[in-house]
Amino acid sequence: MKKVITVILIVFFGVSSCDSGFEELNENPNAATELEPGPKFTNAILRTAGDRFENWRGNLIYSSMMIQHMAATGGVWAGDKYFYNAQWSGAWFERGYNDQVKIIEDIVFQLETDPENEYSEEMLAIARIQRVFIYHKLTDLYGDVPYSEAGKGFIDGNFRPVYDPQSEIYADMLNELAEATAVLGTETSQFGAADILFGGDQEKWKRFGNSLMLRLGLRLIKVDPTASQQWVQRAIDGGVMQSNDDIAFVEHTDGPEGINRNGNGQVFSADDDMRLSDTFINALTGDPRLRIYAALPDGDDDRNTSGSNDPAMQMGLPNGLDATTVLGIPGGDNINNFSEPNRNLITKEDAPYFFQTYAEVEFMLAEADIRWGIAGGNPAAHYEAGVRAAMRQMDMYDVGTESVTDMEITDFLTANPFDAANGLEQVNTQYWIVTFLNDIESFANWRRTGFPVLTPVNYPGNESNGQIPRRLRYFEREQTTNPQNYQAAVARQGADQFTTRVWWDVE
Repeated sequence: MKKVITVILIVFFGVSSCDSGFEELNENPNAATELEPGPKFTNAILRTAGDRFENWRGNLIYSSMMIQHMAATGGVWAGDKYFYNAQWSGAWFERGYNDQVKIIEDIVFQLETDPENEYSEEMLAIARIQRVFIYHKLTDLYGDVPYSEAGKGFIDGNFRPVYDPQSEIYADMLNELAEATAVLGTETSQFGAADILFGGDQEKWKRFGNSLMLRLGLRLIKVDPTASQQWVQRAIDGGVMQSNDDIAFVEHTDGPEGINRNGNGQVFSADDDMRLSDTFINALTGDPRLRIYAALPDGDDDRNTSGSNDPAMQMGLPNGLDATTVLGIPGGDNINNFSEPNRNLITKEDAPYFFQTYAEVEFMLAEADIRWGIAGGNPAAHYEAGVRAAMRQMDMYDVGTESVTDMEITDFLTANPFDAANGLEQVNTQYWIVTFLNDIESFANWRRTGFPVLTPVNYPGNESNGQIPRRLRYFEREQTTNPQNYQAAVARQGADQFTTRVWWDVE
């Protein structure tokens, strides 16, 4: 049964008095001076999953289209053709700092400065892990970003934070994960039910923290292979996710507030212009998940009018087409001939939103074994475990009779065994599949590995010289509200363009 999560929005008013000595007379002894960290942490997790605004723009319009999970012919979906739209590109930055960073920094400050020592160190450790998760998505999308001074405007009065170099951000995030996971034990933290990821389960948070360390450690592979291996080894030694029971996800509902709903699901409820890319559909050929991921749109189409998810009928839309050029391909006379994400199964507003999954972890362990042999020395076993977990993960969408069977999983692995000669491509292509709808992560891992191999489009007037972008451009308002620090970041990192690579994404 779905849990109903209610978010209470609190408005804080700053009150000052010029009559010294009257402060105590003006205090209400029955009123709380600060909200307990539990409700704030619930809100922080929901905000981290994101609302419709930022998911539509940063996760779907840009990341999913550039990484060729989805395609479109309409101009709104600018990422399909590498067009720049200031509001779309800056949306995750805008909402990330206003809705995510601000809340988690407030929670961490409250727990660090707890004058009565009423909150446990485990609560602080959990909040620090969540803070790393928030920041790593921001820096992976944009590169150098506000970090050391971010989100502290109402704490120390600094409303124009510096942009920290990504190399320093990564060093600190990994250190934060190492320190935070070392604190956690086997009990339930004081967050309890307010922790809607793991119910305060410290062991699960520890495994999530180490799994996130594994992800960030592998991000360093092109820029510092030695450090990459060291952090990956440390994550493995600390204990990463062990099964689908450890998946970090938000169990959304269909209300009562908008933020309780899956942000991606809200997009699909409002927009039907996107289709699945033929790159994605082709990669799922022979994969039993195709019937769960894809369906033909309901309506007037040439092949079916019932929203069929029959795998034999699915057809992806090539990226880089518009309303005119689509007419030159088979079926292009009717957009409903092309498959869309399955609205009946995976894009509902009460669908789960995944932060990190066990399947992803197994594919990363397979990569660690391919590169260094440090995860047991058996990449094939990790590949198979990842595939099984990814297919079983589909049950979390309430797929009912469409569930992938154990026999289908076995048949798929028989037909697609681990191929040592192409191991990195194989495991990272599976990683790309399992992170569908978590496309900010898909985009980051593709830039890190180059897999799957994607053919870019070169639509007239694109912003990246016909190459898949390497980052998003900053929130445009930063140029006027924080100009000095914005300009310093651009001077250090490179032009604020799609083609500028972030620190860990070297050629």
